[in-house]
Amino acid sequence: MAKRDVSPRWDHKMQQRLARGEAAALGELYDRFASLVHGLAHRVLGDERAADGITREVFIHVWEHPDTYDPKQGPLRTWVAALTRRLAVQRLRATETAALAREGSGTTEELEHKVRRASVAARADYIVQSMPVPLRSALERAYFQRRDYRQTATDLGITEDEARRRLRLGLQLLSTAHDCEAPGAPPGYGGAV
Repeated sequence: MAKRDVSPRWDHKMQQRLARGEAAALGELYDRFASLVHGLAHRVLGDERAADGITREVFIHVWEHPDTYDPKQGPLRTWVAALTRRLAVQRLRATETAALAREGSGTTEELEHKVRRASVAARADYIVQSMPVPLRSALERAYFQRRDYRQTATDLGITEDEARRRLRLGLQLLSTAHDCEAPGAPPGYGGAV
């Protein structure tokens, strides 16, 4: 998992450095967020080359338009993830619309359903990656290892009540994947799909 941004000050300083045209700042940003960007783009598009293209587009946009990020609106990580999701969904919609026009099979409703499903999956991935480790650990044990809350409590060395609390909170966070906005982001950062 990418290193977390622990300080809004880092976000603000990064935005200022990018605005000054510091190539080293872009390198740092890329090192910190490239795997997040590529992973989200791949989740939406299901294609390695297309995800590579979106990754390039995102960092080009950040480099050319650092002023579009407002640190007062939320974390840089959330802004980058929302930008990635928006560009990937646009690419998916364009690609699928062209395929629909070319092949004539399918409907626009099926297209929108596919786009929505891919967008929700990418948001769910982002939510899980952004969760605090204790929540993510509990969810991973419950989901991937098919552990109930009692087994999860034993595995993590916590009380059963704490395991239930972590699982409930983690699931509540995941349930927001269907929302149109990025989790914890102000309006405009997540955008409609």
